[in-house]
Parts: sequence; C-alpha cells; structure tokens
Amino acid sequence: MSKEIENMARDLALKGYVESTQKRYLKSAADLIARFGRPASEISREELRLYVEELQGLHKSSSRLGMELSGLLFLYRRTLGRPELVSFISLPKQHSPLPEVLSVKEVNALLNAIENPRYQAMAMLMYSTGLRVSEARALEICDIDGARGVIRVRHGKGNKAREVMLSQEMYTWLRQYWARTQPAPPYVFASRKGQLVGLGALRSALAKAGKSAFIKKRVTPHVLRHSFATHLLEQGTDVHVVRELLGHASLKSTARYARVTRKIVRQTPSPLALLPKTPW
Repeated sequence: MSKEIENMARDLALKGYVESTQKRYLKSAADLIARFGRPASEISREELRLYVEELQGLHKSSSRLGMELSGLLFLYRRTLGRPELVSFISLPKQHSPLPEVLSVKEVNALLNAIENPRYQAMAMLMYSTGLRVSEARALEICDIDGARGVIRVRHGKGNKAREVMLSQEMYTWLRQYWARTQPAPPYVFASRKGQLVGLGALRSALAKAGKSAFIKKRVTPHVLRHSFATHLLEQGTDVHVVRELLGHASLKSTARYARVTRKIVRQTPSPLALLPKTPW
C-alpha cells in the first residue's frame, strides 16, 4: 500500500466515513495510481481529465461513477490538499427513487411472521425507532435507557451520536426478549456465545417472513426504516423531528419520505377553499 493510500485511509477514518465507503474511495484512488503507474501527486490535471473521461466512457451507473469520482475528490481535496487539480469534476446526478414502504397492517403481519426471536426483536426495534440495521446490530445494553425512554445511538453514520425514542411497549418487549434468549453481553442482539446477528441471515429471514405474510413488496431491513419515517410523517410529526430521529445530516434526505405520504397529500386543503364562496 502506497503512502498516499495510507494517508487517505487515515483521513477517511478521521472523517467518520462508514467502512464500505472507505473501501470504495480507497479502491478509486488505487485504480487511478495503477492506471498511471506513479503517485497521485505526480499526475497532471490533463491526465486526470483524461482518466475521468475514460471512466465516463465505461457507461457505469450514475451511483457507481459518482462513488469513484467522490473518491478522487476526497483524495485530492482532503489528503493531498490539491483541490485545483480536480475542480473540473462534476458528480453525476443521482436518480432518487421513492423508497419502498409497508403499510401498518403489512408491518404487523411481517413482524408476526418472523420465526427467530432475535430477528423478530431486531426488526421490531428498527421499525419502532428508525435505526439503521448497522446501528441496531451494534446496540449495547448500556445504550438502553428505560428510565428516560430513549436509546443512545453511539455508532451512527459518520460516528454522529444521537438519541431515539424507546416506547414502553418496545422496552417491555426487549426485556422479554432478553429473558428468553439470554444473549451474551454487551450486545443486545448477540447469541449466547457472543456472535452478532449476521446481516445476510437477517435479510433472508425478513424476505422469508414477507412471503409468509403474503407481502408482495420487497422486504429488507431498510424498508423498516422507510416505513418508520413515512408513518411518523403521516401522523403529522414535524419533518425536522423525523430528521433528527433518523440521524440525517441534511433535511433533503428526510424530505424524500414526504413524497410517499399519500395521507398527507389527501388531507392537505386546497387554497381554493380560502376563496369567498361566490357562485361562478
């Protein structure tokens, strides 16, 4: 591993990027260095322009191309301190599809169809709190504050700590789950031997439960988070509150959920109702 890649790895870790993003950014930088056979600091602006054009010519998806270009931008802006060399780079526009959302009835059917008590409790917690699957998996006993009715999220995206609600129903369920399964401390969702829940196994369990509950939508751990946000907005919860609960850095990310809240659309009065009642 070159010195530049090592420095970039440290910079990514300091900035709190998730592990998957760190790997992709580092690969992007490593591919660039391999392409020219010399340190990135010695590659000219024109050579960089040529390389970016080559990437664009490969007809990659906008998300994949955006990830690779973002890796180059981080390398030159943050690690090398040479932002002028990549000032010409523009990230491709990302298509933002509407998130899949389960109805309240579907969520209830899904949770009841999950056979494994550990997966069931973890899925219920994600829907109850809006936690990311990685956050729920890393949850420790000390993070649960039953007296205050909150859960401390210490391993959120970008290492940003926050608190989410813990309803009395969820707290009671967690206590019952703990008594039944007796996971090894400190993690809440671990086996008796201390092995954490496998994400692949959890996804398979949710997909299987979705089929058993006759849910035609694709059921994934993130769908529970989508449903949490959408159901809160449909109940009239302020979008800024939902943003804090989800741990979004930008309100723009949370606003995506507002597009699927059909209940709010139906209940929003038309400004026509404000006009004087005059016969046309």
